[in-house]
Amino acid sequence: MLDFLEVIKNEFLSYFVPEKVEYKIEGECKKCGKCCRYMYSFDTYTEKEFKFMQFLFPSYRRFYIRGKDESGNLIFACKYVTEEGLCSVYEKRLPMCKRYPAKKIYYPGKLHEGCGYKIVKKTFEEYLKK
Repeated sequence: MLDFLEVIKNEFLSYFVPEKVEYKIEGECKKCGKCCRYMYSFDTYTEKEFKFMQFLFPSYRRFYIRGKDESGNLIFACKYVTEEGLCSVYEKRLPMCKRYPAKKIYYPGKLHEGCGYKIVKKTFEEYLKK
């Protein structure tokens, strides 16, 4: 439980970072399914936390831990992505899936190789140029 409270505290404090960089997403989906088979959660660091999130949010039961990357971060996958890379429950997908990728993000992200989207960094200096 303390781990969860620590995550909430850090999320709250992140809104007070003095210098922010905005990242914009451009492009279109190629329907390969890589984003559904290999995803990260910035708030979940252990299997115990993941089980707790699944308890709190039953819709998270569609995800499972696929493994860990070279840095020890958990990698998740969705149970409903087909071999063709499509969602088998498309009409019932989660809001986060419907919004993916967000048009603006506030942390540096990485996309899968061959993804039809790209991340464009927008700095404070670029705002001043307008």
